[in-house]
Amino acid sequence: MKTKFKLLFVALIGAVSFASAQATEECVTTMSIFSEHAKVKNYDAAYEPFMKLRKDCPTTSFALYQYGERILKDKIEKSSGAEQKAFLTDLQKMYQEKKTHFASKTNEGEDISELALVMYENKIGTTEEQYEMFKKAWETDKASFRNAKGLYVFFNHAVSLQEAGKIELQEVFDLYDGVQGHITEIQNNYATDMEKILEKNEAGTALTPQEKQLEKAAEVNLSNYSKVSAGVNGMLGKLADCDRLIPFYQADFEAKKNDVAWVRGAAGRLVSKECTDSELFVSLVEQLNTLEPSAQTSYYLGRLAEQRGENAKALEYYEESAERQTDPAEKAKVYYRLGENFRDKGNYPRARTYYQKAVASQPSMGIVYLRIASMYVSSANNCGNTRFEKLAVYWLAAETAAKAGRIDPSLADTANKTAASYRASAPTREMIFSEGNAGQRINFTCWIGGGVTVPSL
Repeated sequence: MKTKFKLLFVALIGAVSFASAQATEECVTTMSIFSEHAKVKNYDAAYEPFMKLRKDCPTTSFALYQYGERILKDKIEKSSGAEQKAFLTDLQKMYQEKKTHFASKTNEGEDISELALVMYENKIGTTEEQYEMFKKAWETDKASFRNAKGLYVFFNHAVSLQEAGKIELQEVFDLYDGVQGHITEIQNNYATDMEKILEKNEAGTALTPQEKQLEKAAEVNLSNYSKVSAGVNGMLGKLADCDRLIPFYQADFEAKKNDVAWVRGAAGRLVSKECTDSELFVSLVEQLNTLEPSAQTSYYLGRLAEQRGENAKALEYYEESAERQTDPAEKAKVYYRLGENFRDKGNYPRARTYYQKAVASQPSMGIVYLRIASMYVSSANNCGNTRFEKLAVYWLAAETAAKAGRIDPSLADTANKTAASYRASAPTREMIFSEGNAGQRINFTCWIGGGVTVPSL
């Protein structure tokens, strides 16, 4: 009896294994058919095997969900009414299936924001419903909510809903801070990649194929996020000028002056919109310094001292703020302010030091390169023993100015025009021929330091 039971058990195991092998073979065959159609964008033909794979072979390949997303988006675009909503619901279901079977490869913020964007692009649901879907993506997994267009639409919806009286102005302000901070982090990552590429270009080192791809990706994304950032700033401008901000915060000051988060946010908003010459700003800073002395408070005190003409005191506060600051973007802001301060005083070496610290903290802060380039030009007559050497400074200035546009595409037009004007002032081909120094290195012994290689004829 035991022998018969063992034989039956072995037979059952064999049957299961055989069935499993058959299922696997069928899955591979169906996946092959599905992939062939999907690769050439024949989504109608790919739909049936796609649905079969989801049901019977959901773990066959991650490509099932990558192509499946395109298939369902195509179905949504080509349908309407109840059928369109059904495909949208199925897309949401597919994202959940992907999370179940390929959790390590799933980014919830990206998927949910894609759903919201599909709703927006196909006019599915109200502005409020679309906004809530974007908000869900933001609150669930902000780190992977990186779609530039999605971020723009999300904030645009917030502004529209606030103007319609459906959300509070403070919610828009909070979202603005979050979105701009998120964009800055993304830009900094791409700017760091670009900085490495530029260093290799300046050294005359050929880029590898991978580095060329990295350069292209950095250029495209820096440009896209720069446009989104500018667009978000423009939308906020309608809501947050000084004439509206000051009464908005003044009305709540007495009631909320002991709320540290509120005071900190109000002071920060007035600084960001250059509303610092108001009595309200003074009150906010003094109150914040009482409630929570911090790096931020020191920065605000520096702004107040600067407005009063107390420059030495302002510098002390700024230095204190920079030393205490832990947030890279805020640290960069303080260093930039210090750089501006010393540039205005004509102390170019110290100004450059702070500008360099600013861009080290925030690699996407391209404006510092324009500032440094302008200081080089202002010092040209004091750098070099001959006219040729003095004019050679313009080559370095042009290189530096051009870098601003590569790091921050929003400055590209200004940076390129500035670089072109500097090159026009550099030594001519005739001067290079006359000097006979094409390809030679010219080093600057003034505060600028470094040097440039004379272009070859």
